Amino acid sequence: MSRDLLRLSGKVALITGGAAGIGRATAELYLEAGMQVVIADNHADRCAEASAAMPAALVIEADVRDPDDVARIIDETRQRFGRLDVLVNNVGDYLKIFTPFERSTEEEWEALYDINLKHMFRMTRAALPLVKASGEGGSIINLSTVEALRGIPNATVYSAFNSAILGFTRSLSVELGYHGIRVNAIAPETTDTIQVTADPRVPLANRPHIRTWFPMGRFGRGEDSAGAALYLASERLSGWVTGTTMVVDGGVIAAGAWMRMQDGTSFTHLPIIAADGYTDLD
Repeated sequence: MSRDLLRLSGKVALITGGAAGIGRATAELYLEAGMQVVIADNHADRCAEASAAMPAALVIEADVRDPDDVARIIDETRQRFGRLDVLVNNVGDYLKIFTPFERSTEEEWEALYDINLKHMFRMTRAALPLVKASGEGGSIINLSTVEALRGIPNATVYSAFNSAILGFTRSLSVELGYHGIRVNAIAPETTDTIQVTADPRVPLANRPHIRTWFPMGRFGRGEDSAGAALYLASERLSGWVTGTTMVVDGGVIAAGAWMRMQDGTSFTHLPIIAADGYTDLD
């Protein structure tokens, strides 16, 4: 890739949850593009592995749900690089809370709020003075999910907080445009990560079903969303793109209810399939 085209060489990016999954793929791609990278992650073993694999990156073991840790992340970024150009708010999790709303608890709501939305408020507010300090603009990229754009039964609160990320993104982009700071979101469909094992979870006998679920015929990979994050980081490529959400879903939202049949050519929007081939009913 041409670093001159991307105009990212020397820019500093901070990626939360950057030691695995989409965050890790984004960190690797940013380094390839010539950026300086800071990774914040709360898993010690993942931090150690990421640090060994990406020695050029500054890896900080920290929990973005903790205000003191957030302040420390920004302070260490300032001390090492003196600036911050790109913030990728990548942390998010459904915490395996999958239950009808009427049986959900306020403790679960608070936990989902902390991991999916509140930390994003806290991290962004803490980072903004450092982003603004260069006077050269910047990019804030918030990771949400396609579940913010469609209904998902039994994960209502998770979906609600991810929908709020899109509203936060739009409104903040209007506030910060004067400073040349762009704010956008990425909404991925099911992507193979440590949190969500997609392909490996499908029984071998049911693997042929995968190509019928998505117009592009597969689950997402970390590098799919990382590519979107690279585009949004580059002033050269996306300098007039702000307040928008990039859907990285293999065509699922566009397809709506339409799914490909096993013959590979015909489609259906009717629920004629007795089992999805993903959930083991035995």
